[in-house]
This record gives sequence, C-alpha cells and structure tokens, in this order.
Amino acid sequence: MSELEGMTAKQKLAYYQEKMYQDALDGKAKGELVCWSSSIAPCEFCEVMGIHMIYPENHAAAVGAKHGALAMIELAERRGYSLDICSYARINLAYMDLLVEEAKTGVTPKELEECPGPRIPLPDVIITCNNICNTLLKWYENLAVELNIPYIIIDVPYVHHWPIPEYTKEYIADQFEYAIKQLEDLCGKPFDRQKFIEVQEQCQRSVNAWDRAMGMACTVPSPLNGFDMFNFMALIVCARAKYAAEDTFNTLADELEAKAARGEDAFKGGEKFRIAWEGIACWPYLSHTYKSLKSLGCNMVGSTYPGAWSIHYTVGNMKEMGAGYCKMYSNTCLDHKVDVISDVLTSTSSTGITYHLNRSCKLMSFLNVETAEIVKERTGVPYVSFDGDQTDPRNFSPAQFDTRVQALAEIMEQNKK
Repeated sequence: MSELEGMTAKQKLAYYQEKMYQDALDGKAKGELVCWSSSIAPCEFCEVMGIHMIYPENHAAAVGAKHGALAMIELAERRGYSLDICSYARINLAYMDLLVEEAKTGVTPKELEECPGPRIPLPDVIITCNNICNTLLKWYENLAVELNIPYIIIDVPYVHHWPIPEYTKEYIADQFEYAIKQLEDLCGKPFDRQKFIEVQEQCQRSVNAWDRAMGMACTVPSPLNGFDMFNFMALIVCARAKYAAEDTFNTLADELEAKAARGEDAFKGGEKFRIAWEGIACWPYLSHTYKSLKSLGCNMVGSTYPGAWSIHYTVGNMKEMGAGYCKMYSNTCLDHKVDVISDVLTSTSSTGITYHLNRSCKLMSFLNVETAEIVKERTGVPYVSFDGDQTDPRNFSPAQFDTRVQALAEIMEQNKK
C-alpha cells in the first residue's frame, strides 16, 4: 500500500514538501547538482537535467511563517545589508552566510540550528528571471559571486503593450535556448529533448490541477479560503514539473468539490462577505490576518498572487512557453494589471478588496497605489490598503490591519443595504 494512499491534500502537501527538501539534501551529499532559482523561472530545464531545485523566496516565506524571519533579517543587517532590501533577500543572504560558515568550520552556527524553516543545501548553480522584479538580478548575482558558482540569467523584457509582442516571445525563446546550452556545459551532457516534452506535459497537468482547485473559490459560498491558496501555493512554485503538484492539487479539488456538493463552505456558514487580497501574504502574521477577516465574516476568495504560477503553453512551443513566463502582471503594463485584478473580482464575486502595501516589494506597492483607484472606478468595488511586509514582522501593525478591514466590512455592509 502506498504511503500516500488515503492522505488528505493537506497531508500530501506536507509530505511532498518535506520530501523535496530531503531529496535535495541527499542529492547534494551524493554529488548531484543543486540549483537555487527565482520563483517564476522555468523549472523545466533543470528537471530535464536532473538538477535539484530550491527556491529561496519560498524558503524565506516558510521561515517567516514559522516566525524565524527576524533573527535572519537582523543577522543580514548586522552584516551590512540595508533594511530597504527585500526581506526575502535578507533572509536568504543571511542563511547562505550561515551555510558557508558551517561548511568552512564543520560547526553548525546557533542561528542555523534555531532557524525554524526547512534545511536546504548550498547551490551549485543560480538561475533567475527578471520577470518579477530587478531586485532578483542583484540578489542572485550576490549569491553567485559569494559562492563562486555559475549564474544563469533569463532576461524577460517588460511588456509595455498588451498582448505580448511576437518579437518579445522570440527573444525569450532565444534566452531559453541559451540557458539550455549553459546547463549542458555545466552538466557535461546533452539536453534530452524528448524528456523535455514529458516534463512540459507534467507542468501543464500540474497547472491544470492547480487551476481546478483554485477555481473552487469562485463557488458561492466558497469551500476554499484564500489563505489555503497561500499555503498550497508552495507546491505550484516548487514542484510544478513533478507529479507531486498534480497529485496534491487534484486531491484538494476533489475535497473542495465534495464540500461544495454537501453545501459546506470554508467558514461553516459564516461567509458574510467575499473579498480579494492584492499582493503577497504577510507570512509572519498569516494567522492574525486570517482570524481578523474571519471575525468579520470576510472570506478572502480572490488573489492575483497564486495565479502568477498558472503558466499555460502548448507543449513543444518554446515561444508560447516564453510568453507564459512573461505574463506576470508586475512585468506588464498598468492596463493589463487592471484587467487582471478586475477579472479576479468579477470571477470570485468579491465585493471588496484589500491592497497590501508591501515595504519589501516596492514595484507591486507603487503599482497598487495607482491601480486601486482605476479598479474601483471600473468595477465599483471598494478597497482599503494596509502597510506590511512579506516577512519582516517590524513593518506590520495588527491594529492598523484590523481597523482597515473593519472599515472595508462597514462599506460592504452599507453597499448591501
């Protein structure tokens, strides 16, 4: 009997996450290559080459959710990194320094022992795309220089006009081919094009299963709470090219469909309002933000964040794949971002939206200030914003958040009347 048989989606999520990190550690010990990659970079290439993938952003989020971020952040700041740098970067750079110190001395630093996030190995290669923000370029360059390892950059141009121009797709496809050549040189073996097709097919099955599960948030009332989206998102980031993601998300979708058929919702009858959340989660305060919204009967059913990994393309078509990795809305024009958020509000029947003004993510926060008014004008959906940070707990005020969402609930109540 398979150890996965009978597992819930939540149990599979935990199982697969632990297995991926352990496989990377075991692989490193056996001399296999490990890559640290930005979160929306093409995992397909490393999967074909048998390289273990670790995602520093995802790892930093896990450290933050387990309340270990501040120790790493303060360590990075003591070592000279500015507090204006992305908090994911500060956590990761500090963690890297601790791993290097351990490798040199043979002694595990106290901060590393006490870090509550999963243990990860040092990388042999760095891969990044600049389709999220340009901070990634310098952050990952720093990692590569400090560790003296190869650094593969896939340049994804900003999309000033939607839809994505054909020349942009061609340019990214060329970038992909060059990255494959770099990986061939690194691994000393040819890139298996047939296996590449199989990996692409797996990615598309995983993405379709993700869409199926996340689409349940559109049900009224919803059997899915948006904070579950944030938690399950770990696998669409880290295991898109593996069966693990497809398996977990289909199990989750089955569970949600069964709940909906029984007439159950995420709040067991307490869904009073449906709202969207724009921006990254506040991982150290995930519980507080969830409970604060739940106390008001607000089910967060819509978010553009999990949809960033809904990367669709025709298998075998490198230009379409390039377009898939180009569509991250922070990498596209304002008009397209407004379209994306408006579609989320409409498809989820949300009657309010909250914007996270994230100190770490300047690009998303600056865009949100302008976007909020345009989306409201187009949809009529009221909004509030709050100050926060994805992992630095010093930049979030629970009292401010509570006050803002209470105001949103009052507006939605008035609009009902």
